[in-house]
Amino acid sequence: TGWRQIMVVQAKIKATITLLRPFATPWFCSRRLMENVGEKEREKQEKKVYHHYAHADPCKDSRWTAKECYEYMYAKSWGSVNQFYSDLVKGESSLSELFGAKNEGNFVENLDEYAPETSLSEDQSGKWARATYKIVVSYHGEYFDGWQKQPGLNSVQGLIERSIGAFVDDRKAQQLKDKGLPVEAMASVAGRTDKGVTALNQVCSFYTWRKDVEVEAVECAINMAAPGKLRVVSVSQVSRAFHPNFCAKWRRYLYMFPLGEDNQSEQIDKREKENLCFDMSHERLRKNIAEDNRVEETGGLPHDSDGIDGAKKPTSFSVAKVDQLLRHLEGKLLSYKMFARDTKASRNVGPPTECFLYHARATEATLPCSSKAEADTARVMCIELVGNRFLRRMVRVLVATAVRESAAGSEDDILLKLMEATCRRATAPPAPPDGLCLVDVGYSDFSPQRCFIY
Repeated sequence: TGWRQIMVVQAKIKATITLLRPFATPWFCSRRLMENVGEKEREKQEKKVYHHYAHADPCKDSRWTAKECYEYMYAKSWGSVNQFYSDLVKGESSLSELFGAKNEGNFVENLDEYAPETSLSEDQSGKWARATYKIVVSYHGEYFDGWQKQPGLNSVQGLIERSIGAFVDDRKAQQLKDKGLPVEAMASVAGRTDKGVTALNQVCSFYTWRKDVEVEAVECAINMAAPGKLRVVSVSQVSRAFHPNFCAKWRRYLYMFPLGEDNQSEQIDKREKENLCFDMSHERLRKNIAEDNRVEETGGLPHDSDGIDGAKKPTSFSVAKVDQLLRHLEGKLLSYKMFARDTKASRNVGPPTECFLYHARATEATLPCSSKAEADTARVMCIELVGNRFLRRMVRVLVATAVRESAAGSEDDILLKLMEATCRRATAPPAPPDGLCLVDVGYSDFSPQRCFIY
């Protein structure tokens, strides 16, 4: 009897194992597979290498790598630049303090072409009865997560749309309430700015079917949303044909880059700039860079930091050289796909990548400072770019690349040559957003007399 019971138990165990085997084997294999994948990922992290574009020009050994360029840019003191932008947004300072009494002001003025229609009969209805309002705003990028509205983020668009929600017509407001959505307006914009980017005359618009909207009320509602961070420059009623983005003919950006003791002031007049020989300061630009800033070597691949005979990397750049590099971009329709970042695949080739720069200049200036101790941090390089359109992060990449090539002592047409590159690693990583500012947007033909830097 005892043996029979043992045999019965053994049979039940075998049957149970047979039933569970199809489930146990995949679980065991998947667990082993996950462990192997985890080990491989850890090995990759330990042996992580950085691949760089194989530059073939004579300055390849003195050119900063992506990591070195990034560290050089972000190591700068941006406090004085942020403070100056804050004063501009609040209306407590002006760009004339940097460039003199030139053509400063709001160049997004109302034009007759976009004046409100006055010849329509009173029985017009539907879209013909709606009113479009243009809003010019100034905001400090340090306090916002960019223009575009995103869930859970403090965006300029979200703040403005909530502020002007009170001017939405009754029908639209009821539709939003029925869907359980907040009553907010919908604003269009001339150009979206990234997180940290400041704007002095950003143009946006919204429309409504209400007839009792007063521009003073719109201005007051927005100004109350974020005092000291966002300010309305002007509000006006315009034609229904007006669109802040599609009607714009040019945009102007200003980038301020802090200069420290490594960049001595260069007082060079225009005639000296034309005859500037960059080789005279080449030795000064090839000072040694700290060893901890060098990127890890990549086995068997071309590497930007592979020097010949112990060549040293530069630690400073010439503002005059940056100006020379940028001037070669003026008056040309070029593809800036190598200077763009985070763009859709469909916009990486063809006309969507082409931009026309009317103006591209650089100069040195001094920010207003209250004491001599702040004078060193108040010296900045100002880059003014005016174009019909700009790709995503294009200005910041263009600035960083121009600084890198200036430090390396590259040829004057290097920016044009980089546009023929096969990989975006050929250009530098984007410069910090703190220095970038959208100055204004133009709806008439561009005039060089409006520029700050000549």
